[in-house]
Amino acid sequence: MSEKKKFLLRLDAALYDALEKWAAAELRSVNAQMEFVLKEAVRRTGRLRPGREEDE
Repeated sequence: MSEKKKFLLRLDAALYDALEKWAAAELRSVNAQMEFVLKEAVRRTGRLRPGREEDE
């Protein structure tokens, strides 16, 4: 697995609360939930570079 990049993200409190509830319902951390949602969006739009599918 490749090294993970760290960065700061500012979110509206209501959005964070919604993500936190969603993550809890799926037994994930907020960070893991955000990564899951972003990966799915990138896959759906065909923007994931070939050979990167294994980074799950």
